[in-house]
Amino acid sequence: MMEQMTASTDRLKIHKATRVIAITSGKGGVGKTNIAGALSLYFAGQGRKVMILDADLGLSNIDVLFGISPEFNIENVLSGEKRLSEIVVDGPRRVRILPASSGSEGLANLSEAHKMKILSALDEFDEDVDILIVDTGAGIAGNVTFFCEASQEIIVVVTPEPTSITDAYALIKVLSTNYGERKFRILVNMAAGADDALETFRRISLVADRFLNISLDYIGFLTNDPLVRKAVRRQQSFIECFPAAQVSKDIAAVGRALQHDPVNQIKGGVQFFLRRLFGGVAA
Repeated sequence: MMEQMTASTDRLKIHKATRVIAITSGKGGVGKTNIAGALSLYFAGQGRKVMILDADLGLSNIDVLFGISPEFNIENVLSGEKRLSEIVVDGPRRVRILPASSGSEGLANLSEAHKMKILSALDEFDEDVDILIVDTGAGIAGNVTFFCEASQEIIVVVTPEPTSITDAYALIKVLSTNYGERKFRILVNMAAGADDALETFRRISLVADRFLNISLDYIGFLTNDPLVRKAVRRQQSFIECFPAAQVSKDIAAVGRALQHDPVNQIKGGVQFFLRRLFGGVAA
């Protein structure tokens, strides 16, 4: 199937280039969804057309973070009730959101047919998007690896806690060993400061350098700030709720780093937006 899909993309005309970034983590509770939301709002504030795909399909979070209640979600697309364009909703700063279904055990582990249906639906989606942020689930389950593999870039969120570092390495190892991924960006969250973040990156990098033939790039850190939790309780992103906070400055620094970092343009395999939105441009 993989060879089939790769071959088919060679015959498809590229109409629009979209940068597809997966935000993922080895374990839950590391702030991955907060980062996906804030990063999306940062790019939208820079004039980019941004869309978020809530790819934690069984436990949706983006809609809760933004305080919205979508009537339909990706489950309605997979059932054939709705087209993708009919479930998209607007979030803050006109960020477009593809909502997931909450509490759907069936979507927690997508079948191959459902995976291909998602790719097909995205292929038919006729809307200009500069950046697609894919907020994956956590861990090494099939849905997580599928959405990471389908994205051009993978950002792994890790905290200074030993369990987070261990689980992040486990995810990187699975993606590298089983799916051929070679390039990962590391974002340290909930750090005490720059030194704490760099030490966290050093620890995961040392193990990866020893056992895996991959590239780990440090793209920055976010300060451990109680204002993030306060913003979550208000169902807002911290970058909107507290724009002057240090953590909001931190996410802006990460956004700038990504803007100046080359895109992994075509890494092979199955990727989103096969016809209209396949490819990549520097943001």
